[in-house]
Amino acid sequence: MSVYEYEARTSKGDEVKLSDYAGKVVLVVNTASKCGFTPQFQGLQDLYDKYHDRGLEILGFPSNQFKEQDPGTNEEIAEFCQVNYGVKFPIFEKVDVKGENAHPLFQYLSDEAPGLMGSKSVKWNFTKFLIDKEGRPVKRFAPQTAPDQLEKDIEKLLG
Repeated sequence: MSVYEYEARTSKGDEVKLSDYAGKVVLVVNTASKCGFTPQFQGLQDLYDKYHDRGLEILGFPSNQFKEQDPGTNEEIAEFCQVNYGVKFPIFEKVDVKGENAHPLFQYLSDEAPGLMGSKSVKWNFTKFLIDKEGRPVKRFAPQTAPDQLEKDIEKLLG
């Protein structure tokens, strides 16, 4: 199995096959617009600017599961990201990232890249999953891990 077996909808409602990202290094992040970690959008965009031409894709998945910190519509969330942080990487529709209604992609990522002490559930906004060029999750990063702290791992996977 790999992330390539999953699909997701963009904030505009377009269905995207994650197999479209085959051969790229992918960073999947559950995001929120009204969270203490929201300024990480800038760091994520900086990573995207620096590494996109070398094969990095960043996929943002808003979630309102943690203290309702992303209450807006899909369109409002995408606009917020673009206006406030200049986000150019894809923002997908709002999804559940934990629990029985979690998006299948996050169920898979949580199982394949457990967190601290083997914890599988996503604990908070801005949990990051790094995926290799074959679509396999290789590492989970905690919400407090700043995007620039991922550079070494990203560079290693980009080769």
